[in-house]
Amino acid sequence: MIQPITYESIGVIHTPFKEQASTPIQGVFAPDSKGEVEVFPQYIDGLKDIAGFSHLILIYHFHLAEGYSLITRPFLDNESKGIFSIRHFNRPNPIGISVVRLDNVKGNILKIGEVDIIDGTPLLDIKPYMPDFDVRHNVKKGWYEDARNRRDYERGKGVQPDL
Repeated sequence: MIQPITYESIGVIHTPFKEQASTPIQGVFAPDSKGEVEVFPQYIDGLKDIAGFSHLILIYHFHLAEGYSLITRPFLDNESKGIFSIRHFNRPNPIGISVVRLDNVKGNILKIGEVDIIDGTPLLDIKPYMPDFDVRHNVKKGWYEDARNRRDYERGKGVQPDL
């Protein structure tokens, strides 16, 4: 039998986005968005050498998620998809990931850009974005390729999210 999994937050993410409907669906759609990552004091030593990176991968808990459905409509398309083929926040395990730009480090505060995270989100982990490891070539994009080609994939431009 698999034992329950428990994580503790290592910090909190602060952004100007107070509700899901106004939060960008991906940071690349909001290059000017700003925020802060507040790392709790007991984890500050883990920030050593982080300032040398331009981008970070934030792993966090979708604290406002409300249950889940295995089939739901993504923000970037008009047709329902399987939850594991989309990045919707209502998931069996409400874990989110975002690649953000690291603008500045001051003590336990990371100033970030290209933010797509709602204010008050509990932070689970930080990893450096490493293009040598994280970028793949010749990838297949599934249903997203058709949505992208239709140009209706940005919030407010043809596809309204189900919240």
